[in-house]
Amino acid sequence: MSAKKLPFTLGQLESIAAQVGTPFHLYDEAAMRANAHAFNAAFAWVPGGFKNFYAVKALPNPHVLAVLKAEGFGGDCSSLAELRLCEAVGIRGEDIVFTSNDTPAEEYREADRLGALINLDDISHIAFLEQALGGRLPEFLCFRYNPGPLKAGNAIIGKPEEAKYGFTREQIIEGYRLLRAKGVKRFALHTMVASNELDPAYFVETAQMLFDLAIEVFRTTGARIELLNLGGGIGIPYRPGQQAVDLAAVGQAIKAAYERTLVPAGLAPMRITMECGRMVTGPYGYLVSRVLHKKATYKNYVGLDSCMANLMRPALYGSYHHISVPAREGGPRKTYDVTGSLCENNDKFAIDREIADPAIGDLLVIHDTGAHGHAMGFNYNGKLRSAEVLWQGGTNYRLIRRAETLADHFATLDFPGLKS
Repeated sequence: MSAKKLPFTLGQLESIAAQVGTPFHLYDEAAMRANAHAFNAAFAWVPGGFKNFYAVKALPNPHVLAVLKAEGFGGDCSSLAELRLCEAVGIRGEDIVFTSNDTPAEEYREADRLGALINLDDISHIAFLEQALGGRLPEFLCFRYNPGPLKAGNAIIGKPEEAKYGFTREQIIEGYRLLRAKGVKRFALHTMVASNELDPAYFVETAQMLFDLAIEVFRTTGARIELLNLGGGIGIPYRPGQQAVDLAAVGQAIKAAYERTLVPAGLAPMRITMECGRMVTGPYGYLVSRVLHKKATYKNYVGLDSCMANLMRPALYGSYHHISVPAREGGPRKTYDVTGSLCENNDKFAIDREIADPAIGDLLVIHDTGAHGHAMGFNYNGKLRSAEVLWQGGTNYRLIRRAETLADHFATLDFPGLKS
């Protein structure tokens, strides 16, 4: 299998490692900015301006959110913490979409305080939100549509008809009627039916499905959708040889569907938005770790100073993440299980993977960790979450999150001797 290229040198990695220690997640700021610019350009045709509401869950670090805000992105939030992160970097008002399920009243109130577009997950949540806000509803509301068997879903997000998310088609129609009766003036519509999908046709089909539904909503309820959120789910090429989604081609195909469908229906202009996270930052993050041990029993193992607490996607989903050994690329290769130190046998970054044969002490780089990498970390076995570093080219970098310490881990315990 061909290797993936790294944007930095071994010397640059070792210099950072000497300062912050390993493991750490390293993010390429220039590449993230260029990707955001290309995304915006692909949808520059959208009336009123295209906006991607970056899925904060993918990489919830305010330094990264500030970079993306500067590129014109908003925030897609699903929790109180994510709302506060957006507020901290100046993302407010309708630059936030709050999409949540089984949501506490406090979080709805916070989203309302910030002026976010609240995206309701169930028809019963209309009354819940009204009660949470003291008997009123916001002027602008959105519903999340679950198309059931009309869309196939995929391995990560599951089958829509088995998912806990969203309204049925019948509930969508009833819901907009209810909103109009309650005096809501502005309406949006959303769906999210795939995750890490690389087939460009999937996103065009999703757009067409929402265009058709928006027409039906208007004709049956009188509610005119002013904003369509096509969701996220654009995948990234985790494996060498896979092709990234052609954003420009997808943008043009959705434009053609827009002009073919919404314009003759009299519903243009209508804003088109998305909420991609993974494809924005995912390919530009790297987990940098050091080889601690090599073991040969029934199989060959390479043991790292990181574990699934630093990157759980391979254990959780069986996901592929490419692995480079910068000091050994081009040399002999060998098949290993690449493992961490967690007391779980599924604590493996790769199984039966041929990699450049490392030596103990070498740095090893796991690719494509810029989304759902550090963010999914946890503290089982008392493992401490790693540092995050924003790389700005050459020897320039910023530590944007220090590594956790035992004092951090024990801070919520009231027990003598566990404060440091």
